[in-house]
Amino acid sequence: MRQLLIVHHSPTPLLRSLTEAVVAGASDDAIEGVDVNVVPALEVLIDDFLSADGYLLGTPANFGYMSGAMKHAFDSTYDDIRGRVDKRPFSVWIHGRSDTTGARRSLLSVATGLNWRLAAEPVELIGPVDQSDLERCTELGGTLAATLMS
Repeated sequence: MRQLLIVHHSPTPLLRSLTEAVVAGASDDAIEGVDVNVVPALEVLIDDFLSADGYLLGTPANFGYMSGAMKHAFDSTYDDIRGRVDKRPFSVWIHGRSDTTGARRSLLSVATGLNWRLAAEPVELIGPVDQSDLERCTELGGTLAATLMS
């Protein structure tokens, strides 16, 4: 069984709704042979990254950067997983109040250092979220999970 690791920082109801949409897409009944492991950014462990076959990362854009919780996730694991998770598929979803550029750049920079491959276009959302935004998140989750189907 393949494993998709979803690491997120979802401190608000809006961010939780985005995470729930991503998880719903990844857990769709049409997806077979993929276990979905959902872990808050402050709780993710080295073994979570090592045992996963692909990754979805969700964060708010805070002060032009990924959230401190997401940064902590990588500060705590990066050196131990680097070189051991090469070429694994990933993508991200980001929500910001006015801009997501810095958060996207920082997440993609980490992924480049880990030699991950972008498997789906990141979902970047600004301001209020509507049903079409939630559907984009659901599609992102389904797309990443589908890439892992054996």
